[in-house]
Amino acid sequence: MDIGTGLIAIGAGLAVGLAAVGTALAQARIGAAGLGTLAERPDLLGVVILLVAIPETMVVLGFATAAMNILLLGG
Repeated sequence: MDIGTGLIAIGAGLAVGLAAVGTALAQARIGAAGLGTLAERPDLLGVVILLVAIPETMVVLGFATAAMNILLLGG
């Protein structure tokens, strides 16, 4: 095991971890605003659920980036 393997692992961890933190921050704000919206207009439930689910794609892309780092660079 060499330093390159360790750096690849750190990069993969950062790709997933930072994407997860960004998603958590976004979903917290979207969820709070969505609940405020639902208190006034309950008919917008589908839109609010969709808006809460959209940031999850950042975690999926972070995981794909980490997998590509490990598979393509780590061998």
